[in-house]
Amino acid sequence: MAEARFEAGPRHWAVRVAPGLAVAVLVAIAATVVGTLFPLVGAPVFGVVLGALAGAAIPACRGQRLAAGYAVAGRTVLQLSIVVLGAGLSLRQVVAVGVGSLPVMLGTLTVALGGAFLLGRLLGVRGDTQTLIAVGTGICGASAIAATSAVIKPRQADVAYALGTIFTFNIVAVLLFPPIGHLLGMNPHAFGLWAGTAVNDTSSVVAASFAYGGDAGTFGVVVKLTRTLMLIPIVVVLAVLTARRSATGGEVSLPWRRIVPVFLLGFLATATLATVGVVPVAWHAAIAAVGTFLITTALAGIGLSLRLSDMRAAGVRPLLLGGLLWLAVAASSLGLQAVTGTL
Repeated sequence: MAEARFEAGPRHWAVRVAPGLAVAVLVAIAATVVGTLFPLVGAPVFGVVLGALAGAAIPACRGQRLAAGYAVAGRTVLQLSIVVLGAGLSLRQVVAVGVGSLPVMLGTLTVALGGAFLLGRLLGVRGDTQTLIAVGTGICGASAIAATSAVIKPRQADVAYALGTIFTFNIVAVLLFPPIGHLLGMNPHAFGLWAGTAVNDTSSVVAASFAYGGDAGTFGVVVKLTRTLMLIPIVVVLAVLTARRSATGGEVSLPWRRIVPVFLLGFLATATLATVGVVPVAWHAAIAAVGTFLITTALAGIGLSLRLSDMRAAGVRPLLLGGLLWLAVAASSLGLQAVTGTL
């Protein structure tokens, strides 16, 4: 009887999850098509936008039956996407670029996190929204928001607001950074370092730095990939804080899985495999495409679960926080390059 119940359990789970997960995948396919037409925006942002529109159009009674699938897309698929993206990261490139750019990367990350704390208090933007905007601005945009969401489990509205903020200033950066760089007479490496540390999403770093010319594109992408590794300590710290907040009875010791999320270990494992050559370089473009589609599916699930009234209630303050943080990071990146002689 126990075996029968065990066999029935997974089947019942699949029946509950499959419809909603299928809807999220369909939305992700549509978002990928639209994202190809508008690469400056990108598929992940369209995933959450189209998901929210589709969720609003689906009747509430049917939406409840699909909710389990949306949840799996928004969490399990999201975690899987981070593991897959690790396979496109070469730790050798990180070491080669990281030594020279580490002061700028650490300095701008400190500005992003510290600025989010101070400005968030002044603007009244606190909690998960503040955290997501901080890591999205300071590390790697949608990927950082995805990884952080897997640990702190924020409201869907917080995720959507953070993504909207990151998207807005990605577009501004892609349009403004190249002419500003030429006006300042920056060499390609200096511009790549600026774009890699001050533009949020990797796709936007690619757009801005390759538009600048020279080898700014290649250097900027490697700087951004190096910056992605900053996710590891940040996510571990957030996991510890989240676990301690949820602990009961004054519990001090924490299971290792609550301190170091399994998906983060998977990210390190796949990055290591890529570094030692198990994952061929020729596969990296396909891996990046798969990882992006998985993130798009996850964000579609979040969008499908979203209640637009929650976002309206937050007002414009999160967007203002994101804008001020972006300006602070961009300015501090230039300042740190000037101080360290890399400008």
